[in-house]
Amino acid sequence: MAARGFLQIAPGRRLALNGVEWTVEDVHGQLGRLVLVDDDGRAETRSFRWLINHADLRLLRTAEARRPSSAARQPRTLADLTKDQLERARLRAAHVLEVETGFREGHPARALPGEPRPAYDPDRTTLTQRRYAKAAEIEAMPRPEAIRCGLQHLSYRTLVRLSGLAGDSLLMACADGRWTRRRSGHRSITKEVREAIFAVKAECGERARVSLAARHRLMHQYMSERFPTFPTEKIPSRWTFAAVWEEWFGPGGARPRYGRTAEAAAEAGVSGRMVVHRPGQVLVLDSTPMPVKLRETVFGDAITATLTLALDLYTHGLPAFRLTLQSDTSVDIAMLLRDVMLPLPMRDGWGEDMEWPYAGVPADVIAEFTGHKVAALPFFAPETVTTDHGGPYKNHDLVEAEREIGCRILPARVLRQTDKYAVERQFHTIQTMLFEHLLGFTGGDVADRGADPERDASLTLTQAEHVIATWIVQIWQNRKLGEYAPSWAPGEDHSPNTLFVAAMEQGGFDLDFPEPGFYYKVLRKHHVKIHPRRGVKILGLWYHHPVLDEPRFLQPSSRGGNHAGQWVVRSDRRDRRQTFFQDPTDHETWHILRWRGLPPEGEVPAFSDKIANDLLSHVKANRIRIHSESELLEHLLEILGSVTPVDQWPSQAKKRAGKKQRVTQAREITRAQAAAADRVTAPASAAEPAPAELPAAWAEHARTIDRVVDADRRRRREEALADTRPVAPATLHEALNRRPMFRLPPPDSSEAETTGREEDA
Repeated sequence: MAARGFLQIAPGRRLALNGVEWTVEDVHGQLGRLVLVDDDGRAETRSFRWLINHADLRLLRTAEARRPSSAARQPRTLADLTKDQLERARLRAAHVLEVETGFREGHPARALPGEPRPAYDPDRTTLTQRRYAKAAEIEAMPRPEAIRCGLQHLSYRTLVRLSGLAGDSLLMACADGRWTRRRSGHRSITKEVREAIFAVKAECGERARVSLAARHRLMHQYMSERFPTFPTEKIPSRWTFAAVWEEWFGPGGARPRYGRTAEAAAEAGVSGRMVVHRPGQVLVLDSTPMPVKLRETVFGDAITATLTLALDLYTHGLPAFRLTLQSDTSVDIAMLLRDVMLPLPMRDGWGEDMEWPYAGVPADVIAEFTGHKVAALPFFAPETVTTDHGGPYKNHDLVEAEREIGCRILPARVLRQTDKYAVERQFHTIQTMLFEHLLGFTGGDVADRGADPERDASLTLTQAEHVIATWIVQIWQNRKLGEYAPSWAPGEDHSPNTLFVAAMEQGGFDLDFPEPGFYYKVLRKHHVKIHPRRGVKILGLWYHHPVLDEPRFLQPSSRGGNHAGQWVVRSDRRDRRQTFFQDPTDHETWHILRWRGLPPEGEVPAFSDKIANDLLSHVKANRIRIHSESELLEHLLEILGSVTPVDQWPSQAKKRAGKKQRVTQAREITRAQAAAADRVTAPASAAEPAPAELPAAWAEHARTIDRVVDADRRRRREEALADTRPVAPATLHEALNRRPMFRLPPPDSSEAETTGREEDA
C-alpha cells in the first residue's frame, strides 16, 4: 500500500477518471506505478504523479461494498457490435486519429486526398490546437447529422481521454457503451419463481411432451400451493416464462425419449466426443434398406436389398460395403470387416485412373502380395468399431470376430443417432448422388414413391454391387470434402484418398492382411462329440466326413475347461449343407463335413438356418419317424420348392408359387453364393460372371431338384432290393413244361360255388 498526500491507494480501490470507472489491481510502490483495470477488462499502467494530478479524479466506494462488475461478464469485443455500430465507431476513431496525427488513417503513408487539412497539420499546429479545432468542427455540424454519426459527445475532454489509444482499443473506446450495455435480466424472476420453474422442468422431464401453455399453468399451480401469499399479478407472463425457459434450458427441440437418454449419458460421464487423428482409428458400421428395387436372378421378381456400409471416420472414405437380399447377419458383418483389411481387385471396365496410386507402398509391391492389380481404395486394419444396437451387431459371434481382428468395440449410445452421424449422412449422400439416378428408385418416403418402382427395376444384385463399387472408387474417394479438413491443415481441399495419403506420409503404412483361415474362425462354434460312423450332430442335423472315422477322433478331445472332451465344429448360418472341422494336427487344414442327408450324386439347393428350423418343425409337428438323415431329404425338397417339370416354368408354376416363396428361394440361393465366395482364401478374379437369364436360372434350379428327387428314388429302390435274390426270366419252353397248355387251372372257391349253382339249375 502506498500513500501520496491525501490519497491512499491499495488493490481493490475504485476510482473514476473522465467518467470511466477503474479498479486498482496492483500497486508497485518502489516503481511509483499502479495497474488500473476498467469494467471491460482493459488494463493500463499509470504513475502515482499522473493519478494525483489528474483533473477529473473521483473516489468511489470500495469493491467489497459495490456490486462486482468486472466478473459479471466477459470483456467486450468488436464482434459484439453490429455492422452499423462498427462503422460509426470507425468514424469517431477517424476523427480522433486526425486530431492525434493529422491523418484519419493514423499515418502519413495512408493519407487520404487533401490531407493533412490546414487546421490539423502536425507541422504547423499543436495537439491542443487540433483538439480545439475538432471540438469546434463537431459543434458546428448539424445536430441530426452529428447524432447519426455518433459525434455529438466528441468534446475536447473526450479527445483528451481518448489520447494514447490505437487499434481495437480505440474502436472499443469510441463505441457507445449503451450499445453493449449489461443485460438487466428479468426482475420478475424472484427466488420463488425460480424454484417453481426448476420444479416444472424436473416434472416435465419424466412426462410426455407438453405445450408451453401447459408448463406455464404448472408453474401457476406450484406457486399457488407452495407460496400462497405470493401475489398472483407478479407471476411472470407466458411470454416472459417462454423467454426465461429458452435462456435457461435451450429451445428444447429434442424428443423427450432422446432427451432423457442424453441426460442419463451425461450423468454417467459418457457425453464426450472422441478425437480421430488417423485412418482406421474409428470404423463406423450401419445398415439400411437400399432405396432401389432390384431383380433377383431366379424368378426375376423385384426385391429390396440391404446395404451395409463401413465408413472410416478420419478420411470419410468407404473401404468396404455389402449388399444382401435379406437382413445382414453376423457372418456378413464379419466378412465386411475382412473386406476392409483386403485390397479391392480391379474389375472389368475400370481404367488406369482407378488403379492403386502410390500411398506409402508402391502398387507393384501390393500386387505382388495379392497376386492381382489393386483398385484405388484404401485398406487397413480397424482399431475401433462403432455400431448401433441391432441384433447382428450385438451377436457374440461378431464380437469374437472383432476380437480376432484385434479391434475394440465402441457401441453407440442408445437412441443417440449423433454418435453415428457420419455414416447416417453418408447414406443420404449416396442416395442423392447415385441412387436417385437409377431405375427402380423408391424415394426416401412412402409418399415420395413412384407409381410402380417394381416395374422399373432392372438391375440385378451383381450389377448393383458393381455400380456402387465403381461410384465409390471413381467418384467418392476423389471428391472434395471441404467441411472435413484436418485440424493440421484448415482451409485446404482434401478428398478421402488425399487424406489417406497424408496420414500414410505421417505415420507410415501397415500391410496387415487377414489370415487365409479367417473365414472359418469367425463362424459360429459348436462344441460336440464325435459319434462312430455317424459323425457330429449340429442343431438337429447330422454331418459326417471319412476323416472322422479315424481312431484319433473316436476318443474324447483333449480339450479341458468348460467344454472338456468335446470337439469344435463351425457352421455358416447361410448354408447348412456343410460344416467345417479344423484338423487338430496342423491347425491349418479344414475338413468339410457334409450333411448325411445329401445324396452322393448331384447337389441339393442351398438352405439356411431358417429352412433347417422349418424342416425340423415340420417333422416334429407331423410326428414323422425319421430312421436316417436321408429320409429328411424328401421333406426338405417339399419346403425348398416345387418339383414341377421345367417346361411349365416360369409361365405356369410362377403363378402358383407365391411371391414370398419365390423371394425365399432366391434368398437361399444368394446366401449360398455369398458363403461360397467368402470361403475363397485367395482374392477373387477380376472377371465377374455374367448373370444368367431369369428363366434359365429358374430352369437350372428346377432341374437340380428333379435330379435330386430322381437320385433319391433310385437310392431308395436299390436299398429295398438289396436283400432280394434276382430271378432270371423263364423261357417259353420252360413255362410250357411247368404247366401243360390244355390243362385247365384248378377252380377257386368262388368259381366252384358258381359252377355248383349252374349244375343245380
